[in-house]
Amino acid sequence: ILQYGAAAQKNVASFSENALNSVRTKDLGEVGKSLSELVVELKGFGEEEEKKGLFGLFKKTGSKLEAMKAQYAKVESNVDKIARELEQHQVTLLKDVAMFDQMYELNTKYYKELTMYILAGKKKLELVRSTKLRDLQNKAQMTGKAEDAQAAKDLEDLCNRFEKKLYDLELTRMVSIQTAPQIRMIQNSDSVMAEKIQSTLVNTIPLWKNQMIIAPVS
Repeated sequence: ILQYGAAAQKNVASFSENALNSVRTKDLGEVGKSLSELVVELKGFGEEEEKKGLFGLFKKTGSKLEAMKAQYAKVESNVDKIARELEQHQVTLLKDVAMFDQMYELNTKYYKELTMYILAGKKKLELVRSTKLRDLQNKAQMTGKAEDAQAAKDLEDLCNRFEKKLYDLELTRMVSIQTAPQIRMIQNSDSVMAEKIQSTLVNTIPLWKNQMIIAPVS
């Protein structure tokens, strides 16, 4: 009874611990920090000049334009550095998304394994109670012997212990049930962050650079 379904229970326990560790070691704060730094760089560019007149420096002296070019070169270097960091974060996030798919499938496998043990156990328990246990109880009533009564009680106690074991397996299965949506929630969070990075890399940064190119002409 003690060992019935124990391997499946151990798998779920180990799996839950591994899933928790993967979340503990994940630091999405670094991604948010990189995105925030990027926003500061993009919004801060030309801010002082805009206060004096919206891109008025482009319409004034050549030295102003040169100063703008120098500032752009510095900001562009910082933006490109942050972009490389974001690309690395994106690779990590996409790997994690794939890993969580594998974790979800593994959790489903453990859930099905536990369900098999529970269903088979309940079927066996019902069979023993309706046949062997009932026969022993009937025999004990007929003979009145102490040993027959003890045999019936021993089997009844065994059935009760096994029933508690099945309940324990159901509790473990509940852990597996609760783990499934948690895996998807974390996976979706990673996917959303990876998509934000993608949009930043292919839209925000290129559009900003394009605006800087056409600004002197406007």
